[in-house]
Amino acid sequence: MKKLVGLTGKTGAGKSTVSAYLAKKGAYIIDGDIVARNVLETEPELIPILKNTFGEILNPDGTLNRKKLAAAAFSSEENTRKLNSIMHPAINKAIHREAGFAFEKHCVVVVDAAAIIESGFADECDLMVVVTAPVDIRKERILKRDCISDEDAMIRINAQKDDEFYNSKADFIIKNYAPFVLSEGLSDLEKELFDF
Repeated sequence: MKKLVGLTGKTGAGKSTVSAYLAKKGAYIIDGDIVARNVLETEPELIPILKNTFGEILNPDGTLNRKKLAAAAFSSEENTRKLNSIMHPAINKAIHREAGFAFEKHCVVVVDAAAIIESGFADECDLMVVVTAPVDIRKERILKRDCISDEDAMIRINAQKDDEFYNSKADFIIKNYAPFVLSEGLSDLEKELFDF
């Protein structure tokens, strides 16, 4: 039986740790961040749409300047919504395509994506898994991972929706912090995904 699994959670919660674990068990992992980065190469017609929406976001050679786009797109909630309305359909289409190929060889395909709920893709998944960790632990992980300031880490943390937004969509909640460190919730998920 094939299963399409959505995996999400707040920044620093440890989605990649859970992804790596599920990959070792035989799941195929689709990294939403990689898909989002690559989608402009497969859908170049999006670049002029982004330029018309956000202004001067191109490099002199006509390629997208991702830093300028991010600065413009995340300058307000309205601009973030505009970016998502342009990008999410193309990203979802690319994820569907990759999942189709993956299901030729794998029974479990996991889509690891921070914005999977906002994009609407969560509604297409057979199961939704949310990874959680307290804010202080997430902040520590972000600082270590991204080498950014405390202030920038808190901006990222505070920009995300509250726990209820994620947990209300979850079929499984995995606590990725001591004393749990994946133990709570993961064994039930494994049975659901791999014990056919």
